[in-house]
Amino acid sequence: MGACDVCGSTDGRTFTISMGNQAGTFDSFECAIHMMAPACEHCGCRIIGHPVNSESGVYCCLHCAKEAGNPHKPAKAQASGLAVQAPKTSSPD
Repeated sequence: MGACDVCGSTDGRTFTISMGNQAGTFDSFECAIHMMAPACEHCGCRIIGHPVNSESGVYCCLHCAKEAGNPHKPAKAQASGLAVQAPKTSSPD
């Protein structure tokens, strides 16, 4: 395989990720996140979890959204058909 698009490593353990019209070759998830994850509009950190969306941007958390003047609440999480749902456990009596 090729070299990592971020750090240039050619150690042979590379993988490719594509998202929309963007694709890249990486040797670690760290490099993939650095290149492909969106950045918070307020603090600039890479968003690797669920973002807070608003008309003016994407934020890493409610705090950053509020600091930027967008007191939006995150959308309620919906079940995905892509992942196996965690089994429900009964509480011990």
